[in-house]
Amino acid sequence: MTNANAAVVEISQTASKFTSSIVLQFENKYIDVKSILGLFTSLMSGSTYELHIHGPDAEEAKAAMLEVFKKHNLQVTVKE
Repeated sequence: MTNANAAVVEISQTASKFTSSIVLQFENKYIDVKSILGLFTSLMSGSTYELHIHGPDAEEAKAAMLEVFKKHNLQVTVKE
């Protein structure tokens, strides 16, 4: 499995543990990070991404998602 594939799978699996909505913004696109296919099409560009996290477990989801993105050397910011 390539590094990009491993990142996509781990990001999706991590997001699926939470009930909160977790959306990745890339340019003018919004992708549900629980969707592996959506992630494959957006994480290949190596840009900076924005996460929008809303829901009952948003704080826990934010911490977990930041950790996974950092682990895979992906630049992400969380929008409040």
